[in-house]
Amino acid sequence: MSLGLLGKKLGMTRLFDEKSQAMIPVTVIEVSGNTCLQVKTVEKDGYSAVQVGYDDKKEFRADKPSLGHFKKHGSGAKYLVKEFRFPADQAAPETHTGLDTFVVDQWVDVIGTTKGRGFQGAVKRHGFGGLKMTHGSMMHRRTGAIGCRSTPGRVWKNQKMPGHMGDVPRTTQNLKVVAVRPEDGVILISGAVPGAKGSYLTIRAAKKKIANPIYTPRVETTTKKGK
Repeated sequence: MSLGLLGKKLGMTRLFDEKSQAMIPVTVIEVSGNTCLQVKTVEKDGYSAVQVGYDDKKEFRADKPSLGHFKKHGSGAKYLVKEFRFPADQAAPETHTGLDTFVVDQWVDVIGTTKGRGFQGAVKRHGFGGLKMTHGSMMHRRTGAIGCRSTPGRVWKNQKMPGHMGDVPRTTQNLKVVAVRPEDGVILISGAVPGAKGSYLTIRAAKKKIANPIYTPRVETTTKKGK
């Protein structure tokens, strides 16, 4: 994994492409203030990683062990702390590059926590079609029968039923970096990302697409047998 960014979702807006004049919906993510807290090595910690902190908070809001860890590495208290791991044979960078971590047209994955929807019924939570809509049915948006007859006479595990909806970790993959604005401390990414306004996000290089936009794939040339 390469070094990533921690940020806060500010909201959505749109940009217009200068060439095609197409409208691009983008999410604005504030990423200023990423601080490298600790560099972990294979010799000392058993693995190679960089610990990054984001979003300052007052010292009295942090517990004593965490506050001691922050002060030991010359940093103030942070709300969000994440690690970006590297292969064992690759040395982790000593500092965080900030907004220079990603460039325009690079593919990234965004990790966040979805909006909480509270307690919801099966129709909204799982997309059930509902039952009869005729007059007097009184079963319009109900779950329906959940039993399994007399044998085995129980409800199967993972049965889709009403319950808490949302507020779960989700990763949106293969989003493109549309713009990087160091003067504003924000990065603009195409499309929507999980979470409400003000929620924390983790941005990393895409795992299913090439990280370098300038990269051109090598074309394999095959020759006939005997030539």
